[in-house]
Amino acid sequence: MEHAGVNPFGVNVFLNQEVEERKRKKSLQMIADAGFHWIRQEFPWEDIEIHGKGDFVDRRNDLDGDGEVDPIDAWAKYDNIVTLAENHDLDVIARLSNPPAWTRELTDTIGTYAPPDDLSDWGDYVHAVVSRYKGRIRYYQLWNEPNVYPEWGERPVDPVGYTELLCEGYRRAKEADPNVVIISGALAPTVDLHPQPGPGRGMNDFVFLQRMYDAGAADCFDILSVNDYMLWSGPTDRRLRPLNINFSRPVYIRDIMVANGDAEKPIWIGEMNSNAVPNDPNIAGVGNYGQVTLEEQARYAPLAYQRLQEEWPWLGVANFWFFKRPTDRERNQAMYYFRMVEPDFTPMPVYGAVKAYASSISPTLYPGTHQEDHWALTYQGSWQIGSGEGVFAGYRRSDGEGATLHFVFEGARLTLVPGPEQGEVSVRIDGEDSRRVALDGEPVRLVNGWRGKRHEVELNGVTGGFSVDQLVVEAAWRPSRLLVFGVLGLILAVTWLSTCIVRRP
Repeated sequence: MEHAGVNPFGVNVFLNQEVEERKRKKSLQMIADAGFHWIRQEFPWEDIEIHGKGDFVDRRNDLDGDGEVDPIDAWAKYDNIVTLAENHDLDVIARLSNPPAWTRELTDTIGTYAPPDDLSDWGDYVHAVVSRYKGRIRYYQLWNEPNVYPEWGERPVDPVGYTELLCEGYRRAKEADPNVVIISGALAPTVDLHPQPGPGRGMNDFVFLQRMYDAGAADCFDILSVNDYMLWSGPTDRRLRPLNINFSRPVYIRDIMVANGDAEKPIWIGEMNSNAVPNDPNIAGVGNYGQVTLEEQARYAPLAYQRLQEEWPWLGVANFWFFKRPTDRERNQAMYYFRMVEPDFTPMPVYGAVKAYASSISPTLYPGTHQEDHWALTYQGSWQIGSGEGVFAGYRRSDGEGATLHFVFEGARLTLVPGPEQGEVSVRIDGEDSRRVALDGEPVRLVNGWRGKRHEVELNGVTGGFSVDQLVVEAAWRPSRLLVFGVLGLILAVTWLSTCIVRRP
């Protein structure tokens, strides 16, 4: 599964709202220091193509105070953000949304988030952004939370309408750069079934997604996105109830994807966190997002990252919501208290907790099927990208001698699915004596145990071709299963023994 075995540490930023470049630099330095690999950054259409179609000059401000408008390049700020991210080895997830007023006959009277009247205008904008950052930004997210108010404007949410917008953006993005990866707009977790506009209203994410599939959305995204908050319980809450919004909700989303034949696509989390809002009646919305202490927030975030890596092999990036706001004017709103860092860069406890966790873990293969480009795999020597058909479409290959692969996995059994080349490799598990294994294109069991544990694996090419297509990790047998089979075995044994005694002459 492409785009699943990636570094999972992402964070939402609002760098476009930071007036001073030094604050953008400091933000990204702290983000990199904390171990994050991704930033999810808005590229609002209304802030780039501001005054009319094809007009990328910002003429909204008198910068020098002389009473006259000072035109500036609307792209400049975003160019700077991309360059700063590159300087800190951070990949950008660019979120495209927020049409300017000129794209709608009713302008902003139907909401600044409402879609444009003509989807070709949207397509042209997507094409312009992707063309400008070709080779620099690969991941684009088209819209955000289209299933809830007010993210579709002052109008009913519309899964068919959103699918049309998604497909237009997908088509134009791929025209500009065939290598881009398109992420669907993150679905908001909600049990509401009132699509009409209004506070707290929307369409259940399960229903909305199914209607997207019914409208043909499967052909218009590479990664499905959801938002996954820990609202009234922590990250280890494994209850699965349709009307219970908890951290386990993506499991249902995954089932819907599989049922619609979309099992080969991963899920990425657009926003994830718990709300450490003080118990202050002067703060609007206290309790809307649940309520945890700063210490609980700091404990929950690492547990969330741990769980999604260990249990959900179909999930890739989880973007923490959020790093910081540019000012503290929203302190009277509960939303403000998702922050990781204060506007003056004072870190909250959750910052240190995530930093400590990210620096302490080693990338690991957990139970599931993993592609050859998983971030836990370390290749050394001469490797190339192989290509073929079927299961071998896109794999890693080498000519054998001198090529090595090192990784850690946690489980009971490990199977290597090689590419089509034939060869021989030496296998060393946990530093013990190595053994030679022949590769002939068929899956090879490298570790075969019954008890799950952490293993260190080193593979070295010996002769012929050494290739890697997939690695399959299987979990240990659960104690509950062992108990069931043990009890059944005991019952069968007693029954057999009783039969023998009865038949005895």
